[in-house]
Amino acid sequence: MSTSTNSATRVIDAPAADIYDLLTNPQRHAETDNSGMVVSADQAERFQSVGDTFTMNMTKEDSDYQTRNKVFALQENKVVGWQNLENTTAGVEVGAKWLYELEPEGPDATRVKITYDRSDIESSEVKSMSESFDDDFLETSLDALAAAVSGS
Repeated sequence: MSTSTNSATRVIDAPAADIYDLLTNPQRHAETDNSGMVVSADQAERFQSVGDTFTMNMTKEDSDYQTRNKVFALQENKVVGWQNLENTTAGVEVGAKWLYELEPEGPDATRVKITYDRSDIESSEVKSMSESFDDDFLETSLDALAAAVSGS
């Protein structure tokens, strides 16, 4: 049986404030996505507080769709987390959570842990699709985050 969470950790050569700035701006989320599924932000302002919602334009092999997301964790320069509530195009509840934890490693480096939590996913189809977000996937996601924050 699979686990309900996966995670990866790496040190990124950037201050925690820069990483937090990028993660709290949904307009930049496509830069951190190594799956090719995140296209752009549709209705999305910079996260200000827990409870903020945003809509993302997404794509997969057979169609384009939108997701409605809600911020569930936010602590300046330390924690950013959101839950993908629903594929609004298909009317399918999702429930997956993305959580980033930032720990400074000096002035210009940050240990970043990303956790993908599928424990709130009820749909067996969605849960099956979510299995691709494993530890290896999350490691490459952190690589994409590092490239995005460095501007390369």
